[in-house]
Amino acid sequence: MNQQPGARSIAQDITLQCLDAWGRTADLPATFGYDPADPWAVWITFRGPRDQVQWAVGRDLLLQGLTDPAGEGDIQLWPSIDETGRAAVVMELHSPDGRLVTQLRTHELYRFLTRSLAVVPSGSEAIDLDELVAELTGTSPTG
Repeated sequence: MNQQPGARSIAQDITLQCLDAWGRTADLPATFGYDPADPWAVWITFRGPRDQVQWAVGRDLLLQGLTDPAGEGDIQLWPSIDETGRAAVVMELHSPDGRLVTQLRTHELYRFLTRSLAVVPSGSEAIDLDELVAELTGTSPTG
């Protein structure tokens, strides 16, 4: 897969606010990660007491969710205001095991996405299909 020359992965810890079934909020630490080898995806890692869970979210979906409702199905985002009056993004995740409604500050998500765009600008994402087929089949890309 194509990478920007010298591009490196980035990660940022962001605390999400979760809303439980009784309307109480709880902090949920997460790490947002971006790897230029997979330029369309942002990986969100949630760490639990015994294990961790990862979700892949399209970078373009997160960008859209900063200002407009975005997504269908498993991941939905929309802009909001938190309880202190600050700009926030609500992110709702659905799985066969349930759903999680979280909220994070817009400026934190924006800062992470800006860093990812500095590594791989929007519109310059590319994939080397020959290299991908070679990886999948275990052969050389030149034959």
